[in-house]
Amino acid sequence: MAEGVKTRTDNRERIIEAAVSLLRDEGRAAVTTRRVAELAGMQAPTIYRLFGDKDGLLDAVGEHVMAAFAAAKASEVAAATANPVDDLRHGWDMTINFGLANPDLFVLLSDPTRQQRSPAAQAGIQLLAERVHRVALSGGLRLNEEHATELIHAAGTGAILTLLAQPAAKRDRRLADTMLDAVLNQILATPDYAPEAAKEPIVAAAIALRAHTPQVRALSSGERALLGEWLDRIVQAERPAEHQA
Repeated sequence: MAEGVKTRTDNRERIIEAAVSLLRDEGRAAVTTRRVAELAGMQAPTIYRLFGDKDGLLDAVGEHVMAAFAAAKASEVAAATANPVDDLRHGWDMTINFGLANPDLFVLLSDPTRQQRSPAAQAGIQLLAERVHRVALSGGLRLNEEHATELIHAAGTGAILTLLAQPAAKRDRRLADTMLDAVLNQILATPDYAPEAAKEPIVAAAIALRAHTPQVRALSSGERALLGEWLDRIVQAERPAEHQA
């Protein structure tokens, strides 16, 4: 790496680390260009040259923190257990714990506009989708994977923001646990979360086969797409009316 590029990279990392530290310890109001520059040991104009403005710096901070969190979750996915629902619960717990331990960071990261343009945030959602996919492969879902993933993501974000709106001493973690139970009751094939005892066997089987469809090599890509469409129609038609989207 050329010396100038290395210096620029080092300066960028120092500034981001300083901003993360201020955001975590003192809150968003403390993240001013002056404070960040002082903590990083450089001049404020350097921040403008590297990030454009304070909002650009906050984008970089959000990406840095979310990338680290997504990497931690990815390592958990790699160590998945034999029970995909237990792994789904574990991923939920990681997210809730992160949000409650890093309130200002989480509020920053939960901004929809930042999430949409953040590769790290999208990677985190993809990790959730992979956990949901494992449940689908086991025959444990009664909603399609995309809908189930969106429900869990929305519930987790809402639960954390609701808890963060309360005084720290009054935050009751059971709210998040109850929220997850409610969502799982909607998306899983059985009320006791045991995929092998499907309450709606046709729907569970169709969703499981839908999850496996990309690996069906006996069919052409067009045939796989058609099979997927048929299975989606089966899921929609066979689901009880109270679970219809």
